[in-house]
Amino acid sequence: MQAETVVTGSERATRDVARALAGRLGPGDVVLLHGDLGAGKTVFVKGLADGLGVDPGEVTSPTFTLVHEYAGGRLPLVHLDLYRLERTELDEVGLDPEVAARGVVVVEWAERLSHHPAGAIDVRIEDGGGDRRRLTIAPGRGREPGPSTPPTG
Repeated sequence: MQAETVVTGSERATRDVARALAGRLGPGDVVLLHGDLGAGKTVFVKGLADGLGVDPGEVTSPTFTLVHEYAGGRLPLVHLDLYRLERTELDEVGLDPEVAARGVVVVEWAERLSHHPAGAIDVRIEDGGGDRRRLTIAPGRGREPGPSTPPTG
């Protein structure tokens, strides 16, 4: 399965791509986010939250706490931000394995992981200037890519 690239022109469109991806996620899925500071990783997480039925207004970047857990949707959302860490493993950052197994785990700054979990979905976000973003979604082995016809506006 090949990666899919989508160019969005607004925060809303970026969130729409994430919302569509969330509809395809199930318990135990892991989404790894890559992108420079300010690229839109947390905006993407807000779209995932919305797609899972979690209030996106609750989503903030857990830069200093490392982990935020959000409940109330069809699946719990576990949001990690590894920006302040050099190298780590998922089980070293206070991730509750029971919540992770029944929810969706999304990791900002995933390049800081020592190794990526098998089957994880890679999402690369590149800043195209202004609100324009280039999203590359690479499914883990045995997974489908992200939405096939996401909005571009």
